[in-house]
Formats: sequence, C-alpha cells, structure tokens
Amino acid sequence: MSPEHYFSPCVSSLPSSLASSHFSLSFSPFSLLHAMASSSSLKHHQNYSLNGFTTPTKKTKLSFISDSEIQSEFSHHDQTIARINNGSFGSCPQSVISAQQNFQLQFLRQPDHFYFNTLKPSILHSRSIIKSLVNAQSVDEISLVDNATTAAAIVLQNCAWGFNEGRFSKGDVAVMLHYAYGAVKKSVHAYVTRAGGEVIEVHLPFPIASKEEIVSEFRKALARGKENGKKKVRLAVIDHVTSMPSVTIPVKELVKICREEGVDQVFVDAAHGIGCVDVDVRDIGADFYTSNLHKWFFCPPSVAFLYCRKRGEEDKGGDLHHPVVSHEYGNGLAVESAWIGTRDYSAQLVVPSVLEFLNRFEGGIEGIKKRNHEKVVEMGEMLVKAWGTNLGSPPEMCGSMIMVGLPACLGISNDPDTLKLRSHLREHFQVEVPIYFRAPVDGEVDPITGYARISHQVYNKVEDYYRFRDAVNQLVSDGFTCASLSS
Repeated sequence: MSPEHYFSPCVSSLPSSLASSHFSLSFSPFSLLHAMASSSSLKHHQNYSLNGFTTPTKKTKLSFISDSEIQSEFSHHDQTIARINNGSFGSCPQSVISAQQNFQLQFLRQPDHFYFNTLKPSILHSRSIIKSLVNAQSVDEISLVDNATTAAAIVLQNCAWGFNEGRFSKGDVAVMLHYAYGAVKKSVHAYVTRAGGEVIEVHLPFPIASKEEIVSEFRKALARGKENGKKKVRLAVIDHVTSMPSVTIPVKELVKICREEGVDQVFVDAAHGIGCVDVDVRDIGADFYTSNLHKWFFCPPSVAFLYCRKRGEEDKGGDLHHPVVSHEYGNGLAVESAWIGTRDYSAQLVVPSVLEFLNRFEGGIEGIKKRNHEKVVEMGEMLVKAWGTNLGSPPEMCGSMIMVGLPACLGISNDPDTLKLRSHLREHFQVEVPIYFRAPVDGEVDPITGYARISHQVYNKVEDYYRFRDAVNQLVSDGFTCASLSS
C-alpha cells in the first residue's frame, strides 16, 4: 500500500482552510504534515536570532561553557593535528553527534513511524529556526538541502530552463566572480553555457586592499554583460565569503548595483555564511541565498539551507525544483527537498540541538562569531609578523578565516605545489591548512605567491598556530623549496 493510502482518511478531518490552501487531489503525506505543522506547531516555536532581530525566551544563564567542556565536545578530533582548517569541512560537537545518532536509531528502529510521524515535522522545526536566524519573511522561503552546491544546481537549473523555454535569448548573460567556488563555477557553465547563455567572470585582484576594488570590477563586468543594451544579464552569482582566496564580499552593495542595472535575479552563494558573517537575507535583498550549516554552524554533513525570496502570498517556491524528482515534485521546493527518496536525513533534524549548543556560549552564535573573527585576525597578524609577509585582505574583509602570506623562498610556483606543501605540512608537522597559489604580476620582485587560509573555531588553541609558525620557520631554516617535493 502506498503512503498516500494511509493518509486518505485524514483529508476529511482537516480544517477547510488547510484543505484549500495546501492540498490538491494529488496530496502527499509530507504535504499533509507540512500543512499541519505550519498551522499549529510553528505557533509554539520560539524565535531565534543571528543578528539581533528576535531573542528566545529562556532562563537566565548562570555560567557558560568552560574550556574543558569545549575540548570534551570536540574530543573526537585527532588531537595530534593542529586543525586550523575549519573552513573546509566544519566541525560538529559531540552533543550534536549524539542527537544525530538518536535520530538515525529512531529511523532504523521503526522506519514507518519515523517517516509518517517524525521526519517532516522535525525538518519543518529546523527550517523555522533557520528562518528566524536569517530574518526570512516566511518559513516557506527556507528549504533544507544537502549542501550549497545542491542549492546552486536548483537555481541554475531554473536559469537553464529560461533559455530552453525561450524566456531568455541566446547569448544572454550570467555573471559570477572569478573567485567563485570551483564546483559552482563548473555548475554555472554546465547549466548556462549548454543552454545557450554566456558566462562573464568578474576578475578581482589579490591581495585585495578595499571593497571598492570589488565594486569597481563588478560594475565593469555588468557593463560587458549588457553590451550596450544588446544583451541582458539574467543571473548574477555572488559569493558572500569566497573560498580560496578567502575574502568577505560586500554583497549588499553588489545586490543593490544589480537592481540598479536591471539584473533579473541574484543568487548569493554563502557556503561560509551562517555563523561566519552577518546574515540578514531581507537586508541583503538577493533572490536566492544559500549557506552550508556544517561549516560554521556546527551541524554534521550534509545540510545547507536555500532561501528563495517570495514574490507574493501565493508563491510557494515558484518554478524552482529539486534536481532529484521524487514523490513530492510539484508541492513546492521546501517539501520537494524534504523527501528525495530513502536516505539519511538526520543532519537536517539536529538544528534545535545545535541551537542548544550555541546558547552555552556567551553571546550565543553572535559571541562565537565575534571571538572567532578577533582571534583569526590576531593569529594572522602574528604569522605575517613572524614571516615578514602580509595578509591577503584588510581584517574587516574577513570573517572567521584570513589569508596569510607564506615566505617567498618556499618557491610555490603553481597549484600542484600548494597541494604538495599542504601534504608535507600534514604528514611531517601535523598541521592541516589549505594553501593558495597566487600567480605573480609582471615586474614583481620576490613576490609572495603562496597564501595559507587559516580558520579559527571554538576548539582551536593558540598552540595550533604556533605549530604552523614554527613548521614554516623550520622549512625556511632548512632551505626547503617546493621543488624538492616529489609529485
């Protein structure tokens, strides 16, 4: 018997307002649960805040988490490694892992009960928390997906349909930053170029001195995209925090420019957004905004949110669809994304447990974000002073990550060198840190061609950065160059 048969008797007992606003003759159990939870359980949810919009009602906290408790929460980390690379894969505390395992066991114990009674209301609860954290107008604007790359596929798929269905003209443009994440850059080309669109990259300098450099180059790219009115810019893809090199982009200003210049839609790829920088989706003003929850928000992989701005009261996600077509197709993106077949959804269900963990810290997520920024800047400045190099951007243009110049004498001359040096630091010095190659500009003398991207998260200690400093100093003292490493 199909899941729909189990729920058929329930339709007559629904309030008329729910039956008319959420269902058709082809309703599904998840649509039913979404409607019931939206109309009742959400009324009982507390409001949460990432940027000071609302605050939950809670008892006065007498004490905050101690250093020993923090280390206990992350005791599953390899204690022999100086892990200053939270930006790549994030981190998940033990209390949240335990909550995830509990959901996994619930499913394995009685899958039918979990599917019909637990899964969808729990996903909706997580979505409601994210909705308040990022200041979305409605929970219907928030969908949970695997990661930011999946969110990009959803938005870009919709853009490709615009070309295929004749709403866009061949040669119309998508603009993105040259710094964009590799997988997203490939996705833009895979969806837009193959559909007949043109892709224009905004080339940004690095190191970068000010946000004005970004704004100037972005305006130039939009002008090229419009080509004196012959073309239209259909989509702008803007990073909030670029990955490599890591720079915080002035997204609000760029979105405003897009509106002034008639760009159809704006998608902010903020894989490093929530928990790393301020996120107020209404203030930013983009049509779409995505952020991973596993990088800086302490969720386990794989979960991210995709915000899609509503264009009216009846907008339930427009013509956006999850790339995986399952039973929920046509019931709105949020519902479609909540069921893409039998898989482990537990990472999407632990957001309430993450919030409990965050509230153990002074200032909650805002306090963590502020302290991470201050510490990563302090450690970055310590390293460049020790090595006689420079930062990749001003401190105000970084969140919880910063680019640190490496000594030129290490001889980093290409991208393969960065991977070899990274492996060498991991295997011989127990330091985990990603490295970026910056091609020298003509005429530069002894240019810095290698930059390390250091992160700071609550589990990091100053000794982690001292170990990195000392490792590089040892390499310099030994006369090491990347040319000495085998492929």
